[in-house]
Amino acid sequence: QAQLVESGGGSVQAGGSLRLSCAASGITKNFQCMAWFRQAPGKGREGVAHINIFGRSTYTDSVKGRFTISQDKAKNTLYLQMNSLKLEETAMYYCAADGSSCSAGPWGLRPEAFSYWGQGTQVTVSS
Repeated sequence: QAQLVESGGGSVQAGGSLRLSCAASGITKNFQCMAWFRQAPGKGREGVAHINIFGRSTYTDSVKGRFTISQDKAKNTLYLQMNSLKLEETAMYYCAADGSSCSAGPWGLRPEAFSYWGQGTQVTVSS
């Protein structure tokens, strides 16, 4: 009965930055893991990062050092700060959450691990 709504997407030049937000509403107290995924045209859904209730985060290798996942528990909001964006990172970005704890490493960034999903927000990176 939870709802996730992403915002903050848009167009940005390569090398630029965007901050995505995911507002959670409804029954959210059972969320143990929240994540960001992205899906580029013609590609599968790729896990970007996840964060657990203790603030421990995991990132896919391609975004390490450039992206930061964070959460404001008081506001029930998840964030993804994206810096030094690359052309190939043009994609629909999705917020996801689940009641199970995050799994470490790549295994924790499987779409199948998440039960709740937002509608997505488009990020377009141009030259």
